[in-house]
Amino acid sequence: MFNFDYYNPTRIIFGTERIKDLDLHIPANANVLITYGGGSAKKFGTIDEVKQALGSRNYIEFGGIEPNPHYETLMKAVNIVKSEKVDFLIAVGGGSVIDGTKFIAAAAYFEGDAWETWISNPPLDRVLPMGCVVTLPATGSEMNGTAVISNTALNAKLSHKHPLLFPRFAILDPRKSYTLPTKQIANGVVDAFVHIAEQYLTYPVYGKVQDRFAEGLMLTLIEEGPKALAEPDNYHVRATIMWSATQALNGLIGAGVPQDWASHRIGYYFTIHHGLDHAQTLAILLPAVLDVQRESKRLKLLQYAERVWGITQGSDDERINSAIQLTRKFFENMGLPTYIRAYGIPESSIDEAINYLKRFNLLPLGEHKNITTIEARKILSLSY
Repeated sequence: MFNFDYYNPTRIIFGTERIKDLDLHIPANANVLITYGGGSAKKFGTIDEVKQALGSRNYIEFGGIEPNPHYETLMKAVNIVKSEKVDFLIAVGGGSVIDGTKFIAAAAYFEGDAWETWISNPPLDRVLPMGCVVTLPATGSEMNGTAVISNTALNAKLSHKHPLLFPRFAILDPRKSYTLPTKQIANGVVDAFVHIAEQYLTYPVYGKVQDRFAEGLMLTLIEEGPKALAEPDNYHVRATIMWSATQALNGLIGAGVPQDWASHRIGYYFTIHHGLDHAQTLAILLPAVLDVQRESKRLKLLQYAERVWGITQGSDDERINSAIQLTRKFFENMGLPTYIRAYGIPESSIDEAINYLKRFNLLPLGEHKNITTIEARKILSLSY
C-alpha cells in the first residue's frame, strides 16, 4: 500500500427531512446564493424547503446549471456573487450542480480569465464556503474536492481538484431521489459503480481494506441497482444507493492504491461533442478498457471475477472474459447501451476522440500511463 494522506472535512447530514437542519450549519448573517439545475428542484419543492430552512437570511436563486456544467452559465453566477456580495453557496441537485457550484466558489476570487485560471490548476488561496443538498446520487461530488467543468466555446471538458473545494456539509435525503426519471436512477448507479472500478481494477498493492470496501460497494450496487428501477419508492434501496454513491468517490477506497480514470478521460469527448450522459460514456468505455488492459490488470481482474461475480471455474482468460461480459450485462440491464453505435454516433468519432485526447494533452492514460494513442484507438474500436 502506498503512503497517503486522507482528509475529508465534509459533514454528512443523512436521512429524511434533514433539510431543516441546514440552518445549523450556515452563519446567521450569511448572504446566500442557491444554485440548481433544470427546475425539478423547484417543481418538487426542494428549493422551497431550502429557503424555509434559511429563515431570515438573504438569498438569491440561480437556476439553469446544465448537465456537464457550462463555463458560460457559471460565469453568470460568478458575476452575481461579486455584485451582490454573496458569501455562502448552497448547491441543490446532483453532481453537475455541485461541480458547477465549486467552480463558482473558486472563481469568485479569480482575477483575469477565469477559464485559464481554472485549467492551470492553481493552488487556491481561498474559496467561498458552500454546502449541498443532494437530489441525484451518482458522482460523489458532495464529499470530495473535485469539479469537472465544460467550456462549450472551446469544446473542452476539464477537471480541477483542491482541498478547499470540499463542501462544508452535504444533506442526503434519499426521498429526494424518488422523483428522478428511470434514466437518471440508472445513470447514477452505473456512474458510482465505475468510480469504484477505476480505483479498484488496477494492480495489487496489498490494499486489503480498500479492496474489500470496494468489492462490498460494487456488490451492493449490483444487488440494489435493479431494485431501484423496479421499486422506485423503496426508501431502504434509495438510501443504500445514495450512501454507496457518496462512498464511491469520497477518497476512502482510493487512499493508498493506484487509480485508473481512463474511461472518464476518454469519455469527455462524447459528452462535450455528442451530448451523451456521463454515465453512458462510462458504460461504453469501461468494458473495453478492461479488455485492452487485461494484462496489466490481470491479477485484479481475476480477483474481481471471483469476489464480485463469483467466477471460480475456467482458465484465467475465460474468467476475465466472463467478468467483463457480466459487467457489460449489468450496465445493459440497467438500461445503458454499451456500444458507441447504439447512440447513433458515426464511426468517425473514433478519430475525433483521439484528436480530442491529443489536443488537451490527456494521453498517456491509465494507472501505468501505458494507454497511448495506439491503446486508446483499440479501446474506442472495441467500444464501437
